[in-house]
Amino acid sequence: MAGRVLILDGFWNKALAAVRSLGERGLSVAVGAETRLAPAMFSRHCRRRFVYPSAAGRPADFLEALERELAGGGYDVLLPMELDTQLLVTGGRGRLAERVRIPFADAQRTLRVNDKGFLAGFAKEQGIDCPATFLPSGAEEATALAPALPYPVLVKPRHSSGGRGIVRVEAPGEFLAAYRAVDARYPLPIVQEGLPPGGEALGVAVLMNFASEPRAAFAYRRLREYPVSGGPSTLRESVRDPRLCEGAERLLAALGWTGVAMVEYKVDPRDGRPKLLEVNPRFWGSLHHAILCGVDFPFLLYRLAMEGDVARVDGYRVGVRSRSLLHGEVMHFLRNPHRLDLRPGLAAFSIPDDVLSARDPLPVLGRILSLVALARDPHLRAIARG
Repeated sequence: MAGRVLILDGFWNKALAAVRSLGERGLSVAVGAETRLAPAMFSRHCRRRFVYPSAAGRPADFLEALERELAGGGYDVLLPMELDTQLLVTGGRGRLAERVRIPFADAQRTLRVNDKGFLAGFAKEQGIDCPATFLPSGAEEATALAPALPYPVLVKPRHSSGGRGIVRVEAPGEFLAAYRAVDARYPLPIVQEGLPPGGEALGVAVLMNFASEPRAAFAYRRLREYPVSGGPSTLRESVRDPRLCEGAERLLAALGWTGVAMVEYKVDPRDGRPKLLEVNPRFWGSLHHAILCGVDFPFLLYRLAMEGDVARVDGYRVGVRSRSLLHGEVMHFLRNPHRLDLRPGLAAFSIPDDVLSARDPLPVLGRILSLVALARDPHLRAIARG
């Protein structure tokens, strides 16, 4: 009998990548989302659709609905794809674990890893290069710091992803207003040196087993992003970088991590060294790219949950590109002042896409219809805008 998996957060491309990965391997896949217009629900591999209340807006109702679904679904493994959902699921592990396997780190550890202030200090203790980072305890200490900061600096929320909430400050006179604006929405932000332009943006996706030992690592560089100034990749290319992968694995092992994570770096052009920016303790937006290159993280995580461990995966295809045309590349094109000079251009349909697929075409319709859900849901709209 085929294993049964419930994938949550079906609105996002990474959920679609997981549905296709597990469905093509013969597993029975159900998709949960806040809307029936979720692209992953349109996949030919989706065997059941489960619409639930907003995990961010109605967490108690979400957990109750999820419990009911698990009680009657006979699922083996539960895979939340977004951090809000993952935190609720792992925080409620006591009431859910009797019904399904949840191969993720606990909520407390996840929040600690997601805290950019904690991470910068921890990484420094581990001998890992980071941009200069400051942790003011409030506006008064931020005011005292302002004259001595290494401008430009970035005022960053401690808990955010995809560039959301980050404000760049070029000079001391702009700093306090920017700090207060971020602090009002995201209390006690960090202040971090803004690295000079020109260095590559790199990511390392990692899978750690239940003993915090690495089982897979995949490195890529971001060729284009949205927002254009920095955010999720819209065009990317796989690379071979053993030192970067080893550093990411060492950091996650020291953190006692379990499951998947994305470690993000930016090369400092002043010394050519990659500097750690953050760790996203969840599935990442360009998940399809790793699968395309031969590192099937969703299936490895499923096997880890079912079998207790998996053999180390070494090697993947290098120099492979993929992209996210809808809405990533389109939005990058519209916001980039040098849009007409972009190479490859929007019409480069030979590059594999996160959604477009001749073998599974209907999710494209779902992505187009999802604009209706974006118009109705301010939470989804804010995430999509970056």
